[in-house]
Amino acid sequence: MQIYLRQTEDELRLRNYSKKTIKNYLLCLKVYFNFKKSGLEQTDLALIKEFLLSKQEKGYSAQTVNLYLNAIKFFYREVLKNPQEIDLKFAKRSKKLPVVLLREEIGKVLASTQNSKHRLLLSLAYGAGLRVSEVVGLKVKDLDLEGLTIHIKQAKGKKDRITVFPEKLKTTIQNLIAGKDKNDWIFSSERGGELTERTAQKIFEKALKKSGIRKEATFHSLRHSFATHLLENGVDIRYIQELLGHQNIRTTQRYTQVTNPSIKNIKSPL
Repeated sequence: MQIYLRQTEDELRLRNYSKKTIKNYLLCLKVYFNFKKSGLEQTDLALIKEFLLSKQEKGYSAQTVNLYLNAIKFFYREVLKNPQEIDLKFAKRSKKLPVVLLREEIGKVLASTQNSKHRLLLSLAYGAGLRVSEVVGLKVKDLDLEGLTIHIKQAKGKKDRITVFPEKLKTTIQNLIAGKDKNDWIFSSERGGELTERTAQKIFEKALKKSGIRKEATFHSLRHSFATHLLENGVDIRYIQELLGHQNIRTTQRYTQVTNPSIKNIKSPL
């Protein structure tokens, strides 16, 4: 099993997959190998289907089940060079609307964050529409404070993009990065290294709880709120697509459902 996992890791690294994808694929394959137990080099469609169904029955999301399927397909097709096609349909993703915080709620979350560096981290994630991995991975050289832009490098899908930097945070961020080298992390940990994604998520969770907001919001809701509030401000959806780094406009169009003014203007007959 370990040999196959090493071979898979090497193949993923050669193809320049992200660290996160490599980690996830290897974890999925390890679980699958333990389930299959023997004959790992043989493609058994019935067993793969049984394995994926067991994940669905345990309540795994469609996205997670697809991740397992993609990892298995990669192993047989790219590592073992097995010509047999794994003709299994992808699980349908649930079409949940993104959880968006109102502007007032964003203000409450930020006001509930006592630590000034933590408050800046959340403010920047919201004000620039950043993923948690992007905000913790920011370096001083990624900021253009004169042009009020941020260069996001090697984001999701290994793509670079430019997004806006909120002018309101300019002075605060200048004070934070004063004396830092251009290659230093903006939000470093207490030991000076890169802040972990989980730490950033805990900062948000703590602030949300303290604010008293009962929505099932996550760190990613800051990014959802950024997009929704830009739409409400009348910004063209194509520009929002570029700022978020969405490959497909349909991904961005989800926010039009959240901010639909026609629905909001309808009054209940009750």
